[in-house]
Amino acid sequence: MQTPSPDHCENPNSTLHPFDFQFISGEFRLRNHLIALAAAAGLGIGAMAQADTPSHHPLTGEELSETQTFTYRMLDEAPTLDPQLNQDSEGFDILRDLFEGLMNQDPNGELVPGVAERFASSNGNRTFTFHLRDNAKWSNGDPVTTRDFVYAWRRAVDPAVGSPYAWYVELAGVMNASAIQAGDMPPEALGVKALDPHTLQVDLDRPVPYFAEMTTYATFFPTHRPTIEAHGIAWTRPGNLVSNGAYVLAEHVPNEYHARTRNPHYWDNESTIVERVTGLVVNDEHQALTRYFADEVDRTGIPAGQFPNLKEQYPDQTHSMPALCTYYYTINHTETGHPALRDRRVRSALSYAFDRDIIVSSLLKGGQAPAYNFTHPATAGFDPTVPDYARMTQAERDEAARELFAAAGYGPENPLQLSLIYNTSESHKKIATVASQMWKQKLGVDIKLSNFEWKTYLVRRKNQEFDLSRAGWCGDYNEASTFLDVMTSSSGANDGKFMDARVDELMEQSRTLDDPTPNYREVEAILASEMAMIPIYHYTSVFMLKPDIRGWPFGNVQNNWYSKDLYRVKSAR
Repeated sequence: MQTPSPDHCENPNSTLHPFDFQFISGEFRLRNHLIALAAAAGLGIGAMAQADTPSHHPLTGEELSETQTFTYRMLDEAPTLDPQLNQDSEGFDILRDLFEGLMNQDPNGELVPGVAERFASSNGNRTFTFHLRDNAKWSNGDPVTTRDFVYAWRRAVDPAVGSPYAWYVELAGVMNASAIQAGDMPPEALGVKALDPHTLQVDLDRPVPYFAEMTTYATFFPTHRPTIEAHGIAWTRPGNLVSNGAYVLAEHVPNEYHARTRNPHYWDNESTIVERVTGLVVNDEHQALTRYFADEVDRTGIPAGQFPNLKEQYPDQTHSMPALCTYYYTINHTETGHPALRDRRVRSALSYAFDRDIIVSSLLKGGQAPAYNFTHPATAGFDPTVPDYARMTQAERDEAARELFAAAGYGPENPLQLSLIYNTSESHKKIATVASQMWKQKLGVDIKLSNFEWKTYLVRRKNQEFDLSRAGWCGDYNEASTFLDVMTSSSGANDGKFMDARVDELMEQSRTLDDPTPNYREVEAILASEMAMIPIYHYTSVFMLKPDIRGWPFGNVQNNWYSKDLYRVKSAR
């Protein structure tokens, strides 16, 4: 999932689970709902409240604010509110409120029921059967049924729809997804069946033990067919959009703000406390921080370098937590990019000469870690091998960079000129400026910097209209393949068009292995050897959050937050 901002994804910290699952004969069943929910109360799980907001939190006893609102800063306008067309984290934050998939996540990122009350895996993790709750409804009162999921998933792979995340359905292993995208089979051939209104069967073409976790992403959310057919591309506008999540879209002024309010038809509406959620688009990080201190927003990112001072002054409002995202520069490997970039020595020289420690220690100062691998070190079950160049001192890397650059035929007599694009953000600008200075001083490379608003930036990346491009990838699920599949030749997110047959082979093999770790490590080694991209740093989630906002999921490294789990206590400010 593309992320527009280095400080975008909020990540938090807790240790209790709101639900307890028991695995019986391949089936997860919800048990001890009330006991487990009460245990998690301190983490802000949506309380078992009346339809009207109570004066005190039903489980924690905290006195609640009379005004239950939450306002947060967005760096950019979300390109779409269509779940099957979404590809970025700003949009996903909104879509988790408006729509609900088969499964959700708890504050630790563990699976909990969504529309599906339970699921079973069989046939060696090649068949998944989901049992939908009978009280799930759309915001217009229509029941949510398995047909809504079948329709949505077919949309996701239909070439006529053109979803930029169609590859995600193929990555999840849903049968015939690849052939449908290639135009060799109709969307109706997709391996998803409505056995009855509340029983959904998904057939995979290979074992994917973590398939249920992948359904928490927007591509697999249901959509309301009558609404789409009635309104066409205007179906996501306020007044038209019919959704099945805890909130509905109330207002939307593109590039300014949007507001979502409680959905009275949501199956668990009684547990929702926050009445209104507003996302404000504020491109300037310093202006956003000013608005935070003016109490205009409840959560915002922190400008590069300001975390230490803010943490000292506002320790209970300033947060830095691991986030399952990696910041990197995409290299254009196609003919539209500079020919020099097709020389591995040039790519390696650029990477070696990039001093990552300056970025994380002197510029960002938010606990980020220098990146030499693509996969984030917090990824569950994966400990990548550190590449050789990561073990060098920066002086040694600089010397190696100069030698590689000269061997490739570039230097003072034959200077190299490259373009670097990034989406509008003060942090992105600062990093790009420092990078251009490093490459100029160490290698004599002239860099032309260009910034674009988010939608234009995405189009230019997709069309390979760059030499180098700022990129940030956040895991769509917590497993190493969520990163490494991006670098396969078939990935729709591989905007640099890096192609390596061995990487494709290893990732394809990994899908059938009980332990794919050796394959993943070899892929990382190839990416480092070929310098397929330039990893820069592994994210932390660095943000300000008002102390009277409770329920933030501080243990979810994917930074997936649900407004229905938040609540506002009576202010102690």
